[in-house]
Amino acid sequence: MLNVRPSSEQQDEKGGRVTALVWDKIGDRKYETGVDHGVLYLSSGSAVPWNGLVSVVESRTREVKSYYLDGVKYLDHLIPGDYSAKIQAYTYPEEMEVLLGTVDYAPGVTVYDQLTHRFSLSYRTGVGNDLEGLNYGYKIHVVYNVTATPNDVSFETVGESVSPQPFEWDLKGLPNRLVGMRPSCHISLDSRKVNPTILQSVEDRLYGSASLNPSLPGFSALLAMVS
Repeated sequence: MLNVRPSSEQQDEKGGRVTALVWDKIGDRKYETGVDHGVLYLSSGSAVPWNGLVSVVESRTREVKSYYLDGVKYLDHLIPGDYSAKIQAYTYPEEMEVLLGTVDYAPGVTVYDQLTHRFSLSYRTGVGNDLEGLNYGYKIHVVYNVTATPNDVSFETVGESVSPQPFEWDLKGLPNRLVGMRPSCHISLDSRKVNPTILQSVEDRLYGSASLNPSLPGFSALLAMVS
């Protein structure tokens, strides 16, 4: 018997419309790349731009716990992880020094290894497709209650060419308690899906505007803004 591919007007056994899969449709080739618009939010409520961001590598730490009965696996339980990331930057705001436990004792005199402090930050990642490129969209990531641990710094002799070394930090986030959801400290807003008016209101709050100083709303307050 000759196999005929069903058309879009045919129906399945339950009377539903039959639709065949289509691969590589124009506009469906999406990708994510880039990082910019970094902002450091201090406990005082002030915000400063973070220039020189190179990368933010978010760890997808999750654990699968398996359960056995009489030697036979009967359940795999996925345990979500908490926010952690590695961030690279060629420069960072001066305000970051105090957060990392570096204190100015006198003009030009610095004391290291002091108490560290938590902070919050936001950064933006690009979303592109095969039609509009990186003009397709972006995601704003907001992370609360973060502690940064600097990685080792290497100083080497200068040769014929100068190659600047990026700074690196390991980030750990302290989750916020949420009603009806698991505690979290990480939110992202997708420009392709969030109402444009709401998104503009959030950006005015995060980045500031002609009539508004930049500031970070609380975790629950931000969720309320987008709901």
